[in-house]
Amino acid sequence: MLRGHPQQAAQQARRILQVRPGHPGASLLLAMAANALGDFTQAQAIALPLLRRWPRMGRAWLVLAEARFASGDHAGAGDAYQEYVRLTHLDRELEATGAALAQGRLQVADALLQRRLDVQPGDVEGLRMQADLAMRRGRNDQALALLDRVLQRAPRFDAARQNRAVALKRLGRHQEALAEIDVLRVARPDSQAFHRMKVVMLGELGDFAAAVEVCEDALRKWPRDLPSWIGYASVLKSAGRTGEAVQACRHAIALDPGAAGAWWGLANLKTVRFDAADIAALQAQLERTDIDEQARSLLGFALGKALEDAGEYADAFARYAAANALRRKQAPHDADRAHGETTAIVQAQDRAFFAARAGSGCTAPDPIFVVGMPRSGSTLIEQILSSHPQVEGTMELPEIPALVRELGQGDASASLRALAGLDRDALRALGEDYLRRTRVQRKTERPFFIDKMPNNFAHIGLIQLILPNAKIIDARRHPLACCFSNFKQHFARGQTFSYDLTDMGRYYADYVALMAHFDEVLPGRIHRVIYEQMVDDTETQVRALLEYCGLEFDERCLRFFENERAVRTASSEQVRRPIYRDGVDQWRQYEPWLYPLKLALGPVLEHYPAVPPRGELPVQR
Repeated sequence: MLRGHPQQAAQQARRILQVRPGHPGASLLLAMAANALGDFTQAQAIALPLLRRWPRMGRAWLVLAEARFASGDHAGAGDAYQEYVRLTHLDRELEATGAALAQGRLQVADALLQRRLDVQPGDVEGLRMQADLAMRRGRNDQALALLDRVLQRAPRFDAARQNRAVALKRLGRHQEALAEIDVLRVARPDSQAFHRMKVVMLGELGDFAAAVEVCEDALRKWPRDLPSWIGYASVLKSAGRTGEAVQACRHAIALDPGAAGAWWGLANLKTVRFDAADIAALQAQLERTDIDEQARSLLGFALGKALEDAGEYADAFARYAAANALRRKQAPHDADRAHGETTAIVQAQDRAFFAARAGSGCTAPDPIFVVGMPRSGSTLIEQILSSHPQVEGTMELPEIPALVRELGQGDASASLRALAGLDRDALRALGEDYLRRTRVQRKTERPFFIDKMPNNFAHIGLIQLILPNAKIIDARRHPLACCFSNFKQHFARGQTFSYDLTDMGRYYADYVALMAHFDEVLPGRIHRVIYEQMVDDTETQVRALLEYCGLEFDERCLRFFENERAVRTASSEQVRRPIYRDGVDQWRQYEPWLYPLKLALGPVLEHYPAVPPRGELPVQR
């Protein structure tokens, strides 16, 4: 009745109150009906005495807040909303909605929220959850609009402001996100979480000097806070302060020998070699029964690296496999779905598709996209190019995937259809939007910049249509070397294919097939760098790379290891020394256990570095 017939709901409430004067449920219903009918004075007159009797009745506080807000008493409404938020943990309906969101049952959560907001459209926690749901579906603009409504009503609602910072970050509006985090830090100066959020955001902006200062400020306040020490180590690593990063990790381990993030931080430096004492310490931690799967996975990856350093390859592989199995439980991968998405791209974006849209997009030549598999040598290419005086290195920028999500509202097939339906003006606007979003990452006036998000190989069609003059470089590495390097890597997010050898082989084969398709429909558009050829004949490959980019040869590109720029990928320390052959054949130590990977790769492995004939590829062109 409240949703469609509030007058009838009010009549029913009055009848109950005639029989049971002061009944709290009926009083609440009557107050909610008054709000729905626009009688905000009556709503407050009912809610206030109800709350004096039942001060923990959250929805009564919400009624009062909505009535005050509608009456123009925004300060009083803010106080009431704040009290409502404080009590939401007692609301079973919200608890059920939160559980549905956490479990990925988005349709269930959506239905619960729609029913709730139909009754009380100013429910700030319901609106916040609806924004969370929108972000999970890739609808970040919609989430931002919802959160703006929330914060207009409840400006001290920290969880909503935190969500707004995340939505802004995903939309590429990093400075605005940072401003929201600063508001949170002022409101709650003793919150370690908000300090850590600021460090992450400064890292996203590439301001590592400021990130280090925030870390050091946090550690002065909380000298025994393990997450702060681990975050500090990560920032130091990206800034090239390797020795200090090692010290920070070791300090965290001294505070807590089970600091899994610190152990993995040491392993992820790649250049740190573990000794026998480290192996014993890691084994002792993994024998514990009181650690969660996330910590066990991190410790397992670190022990795998330690055993590899000791030449104990069978035991190292066993540790890597166990850690990957745990990680796969936490981040499952659907190889059939991924294959289907690749097939859909091939079928949708043929020669005719691109010919019909020739001349579209933003003509700016600024971006240089480096795509391919993770751990394929893409950071080396970025380091070489960013050593040129006309090219700026940035990071793995999230803007292209964000545009794809927004086009399809989180659905891959919908994004393909949406892209096909855009006219020339819309395609140009998307290219300009990409440049606007990435502008914050550019710290110099160099005319070109690098976007090194490897998975952008799936979005070459979008890049071609919105930025037709951008350069696209495909970094390719021997399939067994590349895939096993991924298998040894714990990724903080994404790359879910990497936790199973069969999944990884299928993903690599799909990648090769998709790139072969783009080579065919966009001939000459993509420049390929084979990692092993770069190692064997660096100068020839660097000259060819620069020529493709329209850049004059510069000797500094051969001395890329002298480049002091911040590097944020797993290869950060490896690209700070001259090219070496260690990574070329390291996989051979593990060949006895790689049969599932070889089987999944099939002809892609047999023909490397060439591409199998059309009929042998897993995705038919």
